Amino acid sequence: MKSYIRDTFSNFFFEYETPRQVLVRSWRVGLVCRFIQLMVLAYIIGWVFMYEKGYQISDTAISSVFTKMKGVAYTNTNGSERIWDVSDFVFPEQGDSSFVVMTNYIITEGQEMGKCPELPDKHGCSSDADCDEGKYKRTGHGHMTGKCVNETRTCEVLAWCPVEDDSVIPDPPLLLSAENYTLFIKNSVTFTEFKVTRSNLVEDVDAAYIKECLFHPTDAPLCPIFRIGDIVKLSGFSFNQIAKVGGAIGIVVDWSCNLDLKLASCKPKYAFHGLYGNSDEADAARASVGYNFRHAKHYVEGKKKKRTLFKVFGIRMDIIVTSEARKFDIIPTLTAIGSGVGIFGVATVICDLVLLYLLPKREFYKNMKFKSTDNDTGIAEQEDRDLETYMTDTE
Repeated sequence: MKSYIRDTFSNFFFEYETPRQVLVRSWRVGLVCRFIQLMVLAYIIGWVFMYEKGYQISDTAISSVFTKMKGVAYTNTNGSERIWDVSDFVFPEQGDSSFVVMTNYIITEGQEMGKCPELPDKHGCSSDADCDEGKYKRTGHGHMTGKCVNETRTCEVLAWCPVEDDSVIPDPPLLLSAENYTLFIKNSVTFTEFKVTRSNLVEDVDAAYIKECLFHPTDAPLCPIFRIGDIVKLSGFSFNQIAKVGGAIGIVVDWSCNLDLKLASCKPKYAFHGLYGNSDEADAARASVGYNFRHAKHYVEGKKKKRTLFKVFGIRMDIIVTSEARKFDIIPTLTAIGSGVGIFGVATVICDLVLLYLLPKREFYKNMKFKSTDNDTGIAEQEDRDLETYMTDTE
C-alpha cells in the first residue's frame, strides 16, 4: 500500500508529458480535419466578426425626449358648440415622452359638494339599514350617509353631485378629428463612451424641411412630425376603434450606430407598436379594454365651488428610445482572434479520437502517438516498432 501511494505521488509530481507530432497520410482524417477547420473559420468570420461585431466595443445612450402636439377639434353636443385646442386634449401639457391625446369623453357639468342618491344600478336599498353610514364602497361615488332614498331606491352619499353616469360611451367618438393632429418629436442622445451627441434633427432635416414634411416610412423616414392617424395605422390599430375607448401605442426611436462610418450615418429609425386597446382582443383580455382616466376643472359660481368632471378616453403615447453605438477597439479584436485560434484545436481533438478509437489500425496509431521513457535509466519501457515519422494509411 505504501509502495502504491509512493509511486502514485512520484508519478504525479515527477513526470512530464510533451506533445509528439505524428503526420498521418489519410484522406478520411484529412477531410474531417479540414472540414472542421473550415467550419471554425466560418464561425469566426461570419458570426464573431460580421454578425456579432466582435471587433467593436458598444455603448448605450443617455436620452432626452421633447414632444409638441398641434391641432384643433370642433364639437357640437346638444346644440353646444365648442373648440378644443392643445391645452384641452393633451395630458399632461408639458411635452413629456409619455402623454395622452383625448379622443372621446363623458362630461358631468355643474358638480358641487353635497348629498345626493347613487345611480339606480348601484348600491340598491330597501331601507336605511342597507346603507351603512360612513362606509364607502369600491364602485361608489362617495361616503354613504345611512339614508335610503325612496325615489331611486339607492343609498344617499356625500359626494360631488350629481354623480357621474358613465354607462353610455359616446359612439361615434366626439373627437374623431384627433386623427389629423400632428405630433412633433425632438430627441437627443449622447454616447458618453465615445463622446458623441446626436439629435433626430439630423443634417438633412432643417427648418424649411420641417415646415413641409410629414413622416412616411419610405418617402420621409427622417421627418420628426407625425400625423396621429398614421401612427395608429402603422401600429396595427383602427383609429375609429381605439378612439372610442382609448388605448396605448409605443413609438420606438431606435439609434443603432456604427461609429466606424461617417457620423452623419448615425440616424434614428422609427417604429410603432400597438400596446393595448384593440377591440378584437381575446375575451380573456377584455375585462378592461381601452384607456381612460378622470379629469376635473374647478371653478366658483355664486360663491360656491363647483367643477366639471371629464371621463377622458384617449390614446396614450409612450415614446421609447433604444440605442446602441459600436466602434472598433483593439482589445475585443485581439480577444476574438485569440478565442478563434483556440477553437481551431477542436479539429485536432476530434481527429485524434477518430485515429485512436475508430479506425481499424487504432492500436498502431496509439503506439506511434504515445511513448513512455525512464529519464533516469534511458531505457524505453515500450519499444518503438516504427521509427518513421511519416506514416501511410493503406486502408
